[in-house]
Amino acid sequence: MILLVSWAPVGLKRLPLTLAILCLALGVLVFSTGLLGFDPDPRTWDTVTERLTELVVIIALMGAGLKLDRPIGWRRWASTWRLLAIAMPLTIAATAWLGVAGLGFSLAMALLFGAAMAPTDPVLAADVQVGPPRSGDEDEVRFGLTSEAGLNDGLAFPFVHLAVLAAAGALTSTTALTEWLAVSIVWKLLAGAGVGFVVGRVFAFLLFHNARAGGARFGDGLVALAATLIAYTAAELAHGYGFLAVFICALTIRAGERDHDFHQEMHDFSDQIERLLMMLLLVLFGGALANGLLSALTWTDALIGLAVVFVVRPLAGLIALLGARQPMRERLLLAFLGIRGVGSVYYIAWGLNHGDFGDSERLWAVVGFIILVSIVVHGVTAAPLLERLARRRGSFPAASAPANPPGSIDGD
Repeated sequence: MILLVSWAPVGLKRLPLTLAILCLALGVLVFSTGLLGFDPDPRTWDTVTERLTELVVIIALMGAGLKLDRPIGWRRWASTWRLLAIAMPLTIAATAWLGVAGLGFSLAMALLFGAAMAPTDPVLAADVQVGPPRSGDEDEVRFGLTSEAGLNDGLAFPFVHLAVLAAAGALTSTTALTEWLAVSIVWKLLAGAGVGFVVGRVFAFLLFHNARAGGARFGDGLVALAATLIAYTAAELAHGYGFLAVFICALTIRAGERDHDFHQEMHDFSDQIERLLMMLLLVLFGGALANGLLSALTWTDALIGLAVVFVVRPLAGLIALLGARQPMRERLLLAFLGIRGVGSVYYIAWGLNHGDFGDSERLWAVVGFIILVSIVVHGVTAAPLLERLARRRGSFPAASAPANPPGSIDGD
């Protein structure tokens, strides 16, 4: 796996494959032989699945925040706000409805299904995200997908909590719903964002204040992992959303000294750790597929899964981007390239570990199928589509210029 992480990206440049697809296939191949003496089924290893996916997601969120060159602002991040405020709730509602009407799920399981399928994955979406810090590879599509993936993992959590409430039969309780609104939405979001900002400011001061004063640089790329774990832990202790805290922390560190070379070093370290853990998860996911994760899948389940990938998310994205200034080709890509992956596995594992949803065989089968389709379809199509967009942008530079380019001062 380490050799794959190091060498495969170079060899795969001319092939319609990604490292994720290669590791998935490796997992299927290795575990199909029976040479390994355990079954990496997330239904068996539920707690391990939750913790391992939790770790790789927060590391990916730190890397995503560090690589964003564009300062946060209302207009500069317009496509992000649209995708979060419109596309994500529409995706949750439509997917939950499909869960009830098409799959026969209970309301609780359908809500969990919808919440897990809503976020664009910050781990598997690396191929469609912006380039490293200050690389200049930050067109509107890549920026929108990166910033959306950074924020919607935290914003999907309230709906997972709502699913757990439904599993407990508490949706009819005014007290429970009021507490959900006050705690799961208001407090946890504010606590996560606030803790992330404070931890980010502290790290930015420690990292860059001494350097500005002419002193030695404080730390190396390993600092990124420390910041990730401290921000996440502090947010969890404050009963906030740790995913949100990590991403806000990364944005705050980046804003502390936006053009410093140290951001590249921290990003590179996070990226290496993230890729290694991602490959491990994908090999294990391939092993779960080889050992019957999809055995409960029916033709109806498969059709619903395809609808989530090819209908629900694209339509929700297009509705969210109605009236946006981006050309239609960019809006289509923003809507289509909503990759589902590790974050979805985490939310399913977390929900099932914290609520009584009953038999989850079909839920895992449908979710596994959707992730498999997303890895293959988005993995094969993303690079050619984005390259074609870049060529068109080169021919028509004015057509796709953002309304407020990175660094502008009137975008707030």
